[in-house]
Amino acid sequence: MLDVPLSLLDRARARDGESDAAALAGVVVRARRAEARGLRRVLVAEHHAVPGVVGSAPAVLMAAVLAATRHVRVGSAGVMLPHHQPLVVAEQAATLEALHPGRVDLGLGRSPGFTAPVRAALGRHGTAPDRTGDAAVEEDLRELLALLRGDAPVTLRPAVPAPPVLLLATGGGLRLAARLGLPVVVGGPLVTALAGEDDGTDAAARARAALEGYRAGFVAAPDGPAAPEVLAAVDVLAAPTAEEAAALALPEAWAHVDARTTGSFPPLAPLDDVVGRVPTGAQERHLAAALAGVVAGTPAHVEEVLARLVARTGASELVLTASTTDRAALDRSDAAVAALSAPAVAAAGARALSRR
Repeated sequence: MLDVPLSLLDRARARDGESDAAALAGVVVRARRAEARGLRRVLVAEHHAVPGVVGSAPAVLMAAVLAATRHVRVGSAGVMLPHHQPLVVAEQAATLEALHPGRVDLGLGRSPGFTAPVRAALGRHGTAPDRTGDAAVEEDLRELLALLRGDAPVTLRPAVPAPPVLLLATGGGLRLAARLGLPVVVGGPLVTALAGEDDGTDAAARARAALEGYRAGFVAAPDGPAAPEVLAAVDVLAAPTAEEAAALALPEAWAHVDARTTGSFPPLAPLDDVVGRVPTGAQERHLAAALAGVVAGTPAHVEEVLARLVARTGASELVLTASTTDRAALDRSDAAVAALSAPAVAAAGARALSRR
């Protein structure tokens, strides 16, 4: 079995024929089940004006999940700091922490992201690159940390112990997290490069170097972890057969293909609409890239790949991020993967006893 805890990142994916309200309700239902299965955290994301993603207000969705659960930690992955005033983010996190002590995690992203109209509508910095560059992000992050720690000119209310802060990071973000003594959540190409059978590729070497640089440059903060912490986010889908698992990965993969080729990230399509769909031209390359980032297979195969990923990244926790259209199949996958983690199985047992 895996010896690291598991967490869940639910992006509140939209599905063809399903209302946005149903998508958000699905996040809460999935979070309850994740708690019962012993997962450590449930994380939610921030996206704006994306047809395929409903989650746009992390603090509000976190509040709903916290109210519907008792034990599991709940956080963001993440709040896109370049688009928000640090004081507002700190106040939201502190309010959640006051209402649900010891269960809140504040995950932050540093990407300017989004489209130009969305950036303009958010209205904090417009599109000026000097306000969304590395220096500005570090300034905002230091301000936010000072507010949470009570070291800022403005007194944060409610006054509560600072919730843990995580940084979604690659490249420069890893270096920033090291300087500030923050845990990191890594994913995407970095994780894909280290999860494959061949760890001798240039991509794998770059990924190892990035993680080694984070660990070597880590400076512990007074209220943070004493040592560097890496959480690895990975798309995982498990099913009784490899063929069934591969099919479950197709709706999300085709959504990424459509986003790359049309500029719009769509809701998840029904499985029948994507099974057998033949890619043409650039679609073939994008589909292969999307599927390469998914760990899909039988539970035994999933366990093998995840164990390899933990060994190569030194991750202290895995964050499961996959989606598929069929909610029942996704729930079965979640259950199968949770059963692979010894800490999750132990936590599930303890939580079951506490309910008696």
